[in-house]
Amino acid sequence: MNEGALDIYSLIGFLGTACIIGAYAYLTYKEEPNAFILHGTNLTGAALLTISLLVHTNWPSLVLEGFWAAIAIFGLVKALRKRQGPKRVEP
Repeated sequence: MNEGALDIYSLIGFLGTACIIGAYAYLTYKEEPNAFILHGTNLTGAALLTISLLVHTNWPSLVLEGFWAAIAIFGLVKALRKRQGPKRVEP
């Protein structure tokens, strides 16, 4: 393969980068962003970048993506709990 050419894992990484940048732009431009879109897009971006980083290892970036994914999962869980509303306690 040509040394300057991008392989499939680099392209997957760029797609992940686009997801994370898109989620940040969405958060910035939207008055009331949908938490599922925001965190779901961030989680997808982190997953795609992780795939790329497992092949083209960059440990600091790999650690960053782990935290990015964990925060996105926390945000999704929080949004799910909010959507379900408060739990009723039976007397």
